Amino acid sequence: MRSIVRIEQPLYPEGRIRIMEEKRYGLVNEDLLTSLSREARINPRRRQNYNLHQPEDRVQRFLNAVEPESYVRPHRHLNPPKSETFVVLRGSFLILLFNDRGDVLESIKLDAEGVNRVIDVLPGTWHGLISLEPGSVYFEVKDGPYIPLTDKDFAPWAPPEGSGESDAYLQKLKGMAS
Repeated sequence: MRSIVRIEQPLYPEGRIRIMEEKRYGLVNEDLLTSLSREARINPRRRQNYNLHQPEDRVQRFLNAVEPESYVRPHRHLNPPKSETFVVLRGSFLILLFNDRGDVLESIKLDAEGVNRVIDVLPGTWHGLISLEPGSVYFEVKDGPYIPLTDKDFAPWAPPEGSGESDAYLQKLKGMAS
């Protein structure tokens, strides 16, 4: 059995990563979910992830705490093709699936206490997500290794994160949850 190193990625001004003690497992508990949500609330992007994998691993496994004010730009995983699985652990999310023009084909609510809790998005599918309540956290699995330049293909019809148009676009998408 291979030993893993858990990496915690809190927001620090200097951008450093804290490496936790070596373990033979990665454990997710309520304390971790609460801590991750707390960090997401203070992160300017209003989200925070926690990797259970190393960047070079063949499978990426991580938690992502996302607050309702966070804009996750629609994207797809095309080169290389990767499916992406989301499992809601706390709270709720709206998953949006788009066509190539940016029209919403389907919106699916995932809720930790509801009927839909898991979605597997196929490779090449334009998708985005919106946190519907504070403290929402999901577990994500997708093929690795993580290579930042090729991990995502951002939708050209969706405004970049942090741009002046992204807040209005997020509000428009949130309207679909009503």
